[in-house]
Amino acid sequence: MTVDAARAFLRDHPRGVLATRRRDGRPQLSPVVAAVDDDGSVVISTRKGAIKTANVLRHPEATLLVLSEGFFGPWHTLEGPVVVEPLPGAMATLERYYRLVQGEHPDWAEYREAMVRERRVILRLRPVTAGPRVQG
Repeated sequence: MTVDAARAFLRDHPRGVLATRRRDGRPQLSPVVAAVDDDGSVVISTRKGAIKTANVLRHPEATLLVLSEGFFGPWHTLEGPVVVEPLPGAMATLERYYRLVQGEHPDWAEYREAMVRERRVILRLRPVTAGPRVQG
């Protein structure tokens, strides 16, 4: 599986499970909606105070399992380093993220206010490997 093929799959299947590492090294799993940004990185919107954000700040790497709608259908993983992009710099990416997963927002001013109120950040995963590597 190539990173490009996994990105293509993600563009059509935005739901997944993000795996980050807790302080003690155990995995922490979060259901997420993800999108592929213009530069090929994977972007995920979350809150500044979320556990996954704290985990990424401590251990800046993650794995995203991307699932098909039928759950037992095809799936792919994307793995790599992750950075946290906070507001105000993340606002343009948060808007692009919304457009990629939802389309146009009916009130962008309201959306921006909600992003600030919710203390939203972007997790930007830069995939270096993809899977599955072996089918069993």
